[in-house]
Amino acid sequence: MIKKLVVIVLFHNIDLLDVTGPPEVFALARRENDEAANYEVLLASETLAPVTTGAGVRVVPDVTFEDLGTRRIHTLIVPGAVEIDANRHVIPVVHADVVDRVKQLTKRADRVASICVGAHILAAAGMLDGKRATTHWSTAEQLAADHPSVHVDPDPIFIRQGNVWTGAGISSCLDLTLALIAEDLGEDTALRVARQLVMYLKRPSGQSQFSVPLSRTSTNRRIEDLRHYILGNVEETLTIGKLADKANISERQLTRIFKSELGMTPHSYIESVRVEVARGHLESTDATLERVASVCGLGSVDTLVRAFRRRLDTTPTEYRLRFQIQPLERTTSEGSSGGQAAVGR
Repeated sequence: MIKKLVVIVLFHNIDLLDVTGPPEVFALARRENDEAANYEVLLASETLAPVTTGAGVRVVPDVTFEDLGTRRIHTLIVPGAVEIDANRHVIPVVHADVVDRVKQLTKRADRVASICVGAHILAAAGMLDGKRATTHWSTAEQLAADHPSVHVDPDPIFIRQGNVWTGAGISSCLDLTLALIAEDLGEDTALRVARQLVMYLKRPSGQSQFSVPLSRTSTNRRIEDLRHYILGNVEETLTIGKLADKANISERQLTRIFKSELGMTPHSYIESVRVEVARGHLESTDATLERVASVCGLGSVDTLVRAFRRRLDTTPTEYRLRFQIQPLERTTSEGSSGGQAAVGR
């Protein structure tokens, strides 16, 4: 029986779950479907020396890249690694030698998949040129800036473009591997594996629910002052004219600067702030949706719902059910506190 060779690329400081997650999913697939016994999952590195992951846990490679010889690779998985700079910004690690090795391996791989910031490695290897791709939301802007020929979409959990797949955040390695199994063995097998993992076969929405859209800063002092003003007065009526007057510039100039510095219109930015404030209230309080809509400046529950659907592809109630932080003594007895709102809101 010819094995389907799955190779996971190892290198220093790699994200641990990126390495261990896919083999776990493939192993569960073997429990659910005899055909999955065809998978042979190997961890490959330059040498057989243990590789230290970003979590500090050491992983022992199964083979060296040279040991693979000329074997045909069914699936090549490229995980990611990050560094954190002095400002707590996430910086993807892209080593030239890893990029070169990935270039070589992709030539004999039937399909290639990156996990999280591993997309930066695929992009550097030229695998994403002209393709739509995703990565972790925190590095999506950098991926787009470094590789203008890549059509970066920061929201999907994973994207398939022909035989190239890209996954979003670290835990998306599970979603991505489930999708690979569904392609090979059918959705029924993938669904049974998802049940074993106690997770969705397909998540109900994208990673925008987890991102912080207001983290982008501006070098323009007026815009930064307005950003602070908007956040401090989010419940008030904030018109373009009012903001332009405060900055002592024309409305047209205000709109132009917002688009140039923040990549969005003032109206869009204000809504982003209000949704972010609403998220905080939904996560940490039992306030009614009417109250949340009021304190974040969205006015009505209908407007709040529309803004959440537009920005996060979910509803306020769904968001609260998933992310509300409840006191420990209440979590096992009372369940979610979002029941006061209508279903679907």
